[in-house]
Amino acid sequence: MKYIIGIGGVTNGGKTTLTNKLIKALPNCCVVHQDDFFKKPDQIEVGKDGFRQWDVITSLDMEAMTSTIKGWIENPAKFARSHGISVSPASNVADPDEQIHILIVEGFLLYNYPPLMDVYNNCYYISIPYEECKRRRSTRQYTVPDPPGLFDGHVWPMYLKHRKEMEESCFNIKYLDGLKSKEEMYNQVYEDIQNTLLNRL
Repeated sequence: MKYIIGIGGVTNGGKTTLTNKLIKALPNCCVVHQDDFFKKPDQIEVGKDGFRQWDVITSLDMEAMTSTIKGWIENPAKFARSHGISVSPASNVADPDEQIHILIVEGFLLYNYPPLMDVYNNCYYISIPYEECKRRRSTRQYTVPDPPGLFDGHVWPMYLKHRKEMEESCFNIKYLDGLKSKEEMYNQVYEDIQNTLLNRL
């Protein structure tokens, strides 16, 4: 059985932390990080706001990301091995098709790209308030450092715009409070995934 989990949400909301905890706990679990598909800095356009447009879908090679996810869908065991993840032997289950393979797709614009809308079995979205987001963002070191004014002039307005688009698409998303402790958020999602998997067996 193949199962794809989306973990989306605001920048610095805790997506990667949650993903890393889930990978360790879930069987045969692989991950695709949307951040791995950013285009090179010289390919990122400068917008009307005067900033390079990092927080829009065109800053990402979404076709490459889609084909990576399709590669996992076609052969999750092969994908896992090629990414150095050990797969539990199929002999543990009577029918190899019953073996559970899980893919977590993690990123800030997961639910704004129509070609991937149908692949997720479970969708989570982490949000935190403006002040906390700005505080967390200011403590992070990025390969391309944030220029002054980027958060208020580009990052937060784009987050609000994309979140509104996502909410209008009537997608079945479970919202998570990023102000909860890492443990609380993890326990909530882990329990939900376990219940969903049990219902599908």
